[in-house]
Parts: sequence; structure tokens; C-alpha cells
Amino acid sequence: MFDLPVITDRERKEATRFRNNLLDDGYLMIQFSVYARPCVSHEHLEKHMAKVQGFVPEAGNVRIMFMTDEQWKKSITVIGRNYQQGKRSVDPDIPKQIEFWE
Repeated sequence: MFDLPVITDRERKEATRFRNNLLDDGYLMIQFSVYARPCVSHEHLEKHMAKVQGFVPEAGNVRIMFMTDEQWKKSITVIGRNYQQGKRSVDPDIPKQIEFWE
């Protein structure tokens, strides 16, 4: 989850670069400032946390949370009937390549 300033042209470019870096690193956009990425271990999580720390804008505020598969499965998504989903994921599943760890 993150909060990035987007007042100036430079800030907007940095925010776009940050979001693109997340997508390039395998994150899924859940909401505009909420992205998720599966990690099969704490070592994997630490690797990707270091990446995020490397490309977060100077004025950015980022919070990284670790959820187990079971916690993710218990989450629900409630969407109003007139909500415009756009390119955001609707209740994304854990990618198939991760499922063999269960």
C-alpha cells in the first residue's frame, strides 16, 4: 500500500515509474494504491522488500504487509454495482505456479 505525492509533473512521473516497477516485479494492482505479490517464503519477501525500498520515490510512503495463503483466501472483495473496475484485479487468485507450495 502506498501514498505518493502527485502535485508536480516530476512527482507524477516518479509515481508512474514506481507503479510500473511494481508491475514489472510481478505485483497485481488491487486498487489504485494497493498492490499484491505472492511470496513463498520470508526470504522471497525480503528480496522483494529490498527492491521496493530501492525504487520508492523520496517523498513516498509505502507499507508492506505479509499475508499467508490462508489469510489471503479468507479476504473478501465487496464491489458496488456501479463501480468502474478498469484494469484492477477483481479478487485475484494466487498464481498457479505458487499453488504447489500448499
